[in-house]
Amino acid sequence: MDGIPDAPWLDEVRWDNEGLVPVVAQEIDTGKVLMVAWMNRLALYRTVTEGRAVYWSRSRGCLWQKGEQSGHFQDVAEVRLDCDKDVILLAVKQMGAIACHTGRHHCFFYRLEGNHWVVVEPVIKDPAEIYGN
Repeated sequence: MDGIPDAPWLDEVRWDNEGLVPVVAQEIDTGKVLMVAWMNRLALYRTVTEGRAVYWSRSRGCLWQKGEQSGHFQDVAEVRLDCDKDVILLAVKQMGAIACHTGRHHCFFYRLEGNHWVVVEPVIKDPAEIYGN
């Protein structure tokens, strides 16, 4: 039906109305949450069968393998499904120490201090060096 070989475990996931499920990528060595993204059935299937994180880009409307442009792949050690079966947790080894497109280790680099969001994590590598202009 969707071009994916028979994988009944995919039917157990509670996909939203757009056929997506939120995904939390957690660094296996530190437990740090690196990023939150989305997957459709094909992205989850490819992630499981290939062992590297593949996500669905809502803004671009297409699949993307994490690291395909930057080289900062996420090797997947474990895939978990939450109690409601509507959120995926990936335990990953982040290659190149950069998970965020801003050149930081993870995407959660703003911290609320009083009434302001403050950047509290350094840029490891300038995004222009990673992705070009």
